[in-house]
Amino acid sequence: MLNAHLRQEGRQTLENIFFATTAGIKVGVQVFYLDDQSKPEANHFVWAYRVTINNNSHDRVQLLKRTWRITDANGRLQVVHGDGVVGEQPVLGAGESFEYTSGTPLPTASGFMTGQYHMIRTASGENFDIAIPTFSLDSPYQNTRLH
Repeated sequence: MLNAHLRQEGRQTLENIFFATTAGIKVGVQVFYLDDQSKPEANHFVWAYRVTINNNSHDRVQLLKRTWRITDANGRLQVVHGDGVVGEQPVLGAGESFEYTSGTPLPTASGFMTGQYHMIRTASGENFDIAIPTFSLDSPYQNTRLH
């Protein structure tokens, strides 16, 4: 339902699409469980996520680096740092957007991801970080038992 959305602490979600806006830059993430690449019997679960970065600011910006925090259902945290995204360090003028798709495996049937993109304003050289919204990694195999 397009009208049903949740807004908390600057983040909103629209079913399996999650959003965060920092300094006029909106990051949207849509998550997909990949059943055909997962092997639940071997504790191997795989998700794809599509990220859209919209530059709604007045500045030209460049994405330099990323930091991901990936947590599985057992609370194990993996921190991933790297240059750019999918081999690129995109430059976005005012009103421009960039989209990419990537993925992650986990040894559990669910988890979540969050992170930051490390950016620069190209005109001033000012570095700043923008939030990647926290999003859940859900599968049909997760334990959904309530207390």
